[in-house]
Amino acid sequence: MVFVDIFEEFFGDIFGGGRGGRGERAGGPQRGEDFRYDMSISLETVMNGSEEKIRIPTMVECDTCHGSGAKAGSGPETCPTCQGMGQVRTQQGFFSIARTCAACGGRGKIIRNPCPSCRGQGRKRGEKTLTVKIPPGVDTGTRIRLSGEGGAGLANGPAGDLYIMIDVARHPMFERYGADLLCQVPITFTQAALGGKMEIPSLNGKGRLSIPAGTQTGTRLALRGKGLPHLNRPGVFGDLVVEVRVETPVKLNKRQRELFEELASCCDDDSHPESKSFLDKVKDFLDKVAS
Repeated sequence: MVFVDIFEEFFGDIFGGGRGGRGERAGGPQRGEDFRYDMSISLETVMNGSEEKIRIPTMVECDTCHGSGAKAGSGPETCPTCQGMGQVRTQQGFFSIARTCAACGGRGKIIRNPCPSCRGQGRKRGEKTLTVKIPPGVDTGTRIRLSGEGGAGLANGPAGDLYIMIDVARHPMFERYGADLLCQVPITFTQAALGGKMEIPSLNGKGRLSIPAGTQTGTRLALRGKGLPHLNRPGVFGDLVVEVRVETPVKLNKRQRELFEELASCCDDDSHPESKSFLDKVKDFLDKVAS
């Protein structure tokens, strides 16, 4: 399917003959163009859904001739050249060749007195306001179809469709992975060592997170059901995954430094198993090099 971008390719193409919609044929009414509208939404909108009003340029039925293209008091006439078929046939030996009728341009109708408002097109440029319902759980690339809200058809043909293309903006706190959310949360040195509980913000209310004693930087903890809704599974939510970042204290005062020095002096290898493991690997490496 070919889309026409409403804001970039619309008006010039249409008045120059247009970019045909689906189902266009040589004669008679022609379907209007399908249009595309790019909409950027927030992650909060993904969580809750919304109704957004948009105002778009479009081709609307001419209110003077009501789509006929003919001046008031007249109307389209059957083309005498092709008898309304939109094509003329010529015989060349055993072959019959069909060509688009030059007199009516393939429409099968001719307008001797064009409507001055639309110049015989039966439609003219305009604007309209639409309400777009955004369902919860949409993602970048989701396409919402509004039937009949595209360009008006030619010669009283049906209107095309409008396609809303969704783009979800980046969030300052959360990263999205499908229906799951990832959030990096700093914790203090003492919280990491001793464990505890803390409140975590989410898009659907606060969550209470339990931090195990001895938590390391990079540890991921999940809050079930605190993520985004699934688009096609009503009532089902993803998870909020919290990635812990242990914050090293800075600008220590004299008393704080004394306490850390005291802590360091009484800690043994069992308190720092990763450091002990690393030092053992270094020792083995140096022994191999020396030998």
